[in-house]
Amino acid sequence: MKIKNRLWKDGKKGCLTFSYDDGKKQDYRLVEIFNKYGMKGTFNLNSGFMRDNGDHVMTKDVATLYAGHEVAVHSHTHPTLPELPSTIILEEIMRDKQILEEWCGYTVRGMAYPNGPYDERVARLCHDCGMNYARTTVATNNYRLPEDFMVLHPTTHHNGNLDKLWDDLVNMPPFRLNMPLLYIWGHSYEFDMKDNWNVIEGFCEKAANHPDVWYATNIEVFDYVRAQRMVDYSIDKNMAYNPSAISVWIDVDGKPVELKPGENKF
Repeated sequence: MKIKNRLWKDGKKGCLTFSYDDGKKQDYRLVEIFNKYGMKGTFNLNSGFMRDNGDHVMTKDVATLYAGHEVAVHSHTHPTLPELPSTIILEEIMRDKQILEEWCGYTVRGMAYPNGPYDERVARLCHDCGMNYARTTVATNNYRLPEDFMVLHPTTHHNGNLDKLWDDLVNMPPFRLNMPLLYIWGHSYEFDMKDNWNVIEGFCEKAANHPDVWYATNIEVFDYVRAQRMVDYSIDKNMAYNPSAISVWIDVDGKPVELKPGENKF
């Protein structure tokens, strides 16, 4: 027997995730679409702007609206972080994280950089605040996983060529790329501005229920990739040990095999 490759959860060959910023009222409609088609999204919120004034998601609705998805940090007041002193960056991230955790009832561990800009100092400070990943606005137009999740580039904005990117993902030859990820980002209010809700609904309808794709939030992607990267393999690729707390899937002689937490097999 030979271990050939790593696979996504449940032995899936590809993964799809979404990231939407600012917590505007249009998230109500976007979440409804995601839930209808079984998509998973991460929603990056600025707690300092969510004052129940009708322009944003009501604070009382945050936990229920985003249930089954992920709430993540977008800073308290949406400043451009590299322009700020370190003490203010820390306050912006920690305050947002604390408020979001109070609203949602779980540990918030990811974020998107407000306005997009970041640098090494900002990434380090955000990591020190408990962020496991931080999304940029730099589209790669590819499916590669980041080496450093504090510089998490998306594949594309939702105004990109979603149909082609999806088709290329699901038709990708086996093992051309290890664990390909299609990562789409944007702002839900853009669909109102451009009157093109059909773009996201049409894509979600097309992408729904594919047997070879795992639909995941950003933090689920991070947790799974981290667990995969912890697996130890024997030199002859006949054995693998999973030291993490979650199951991972690997390809063994062309078949998906679950490697459970603490398991050493083959």
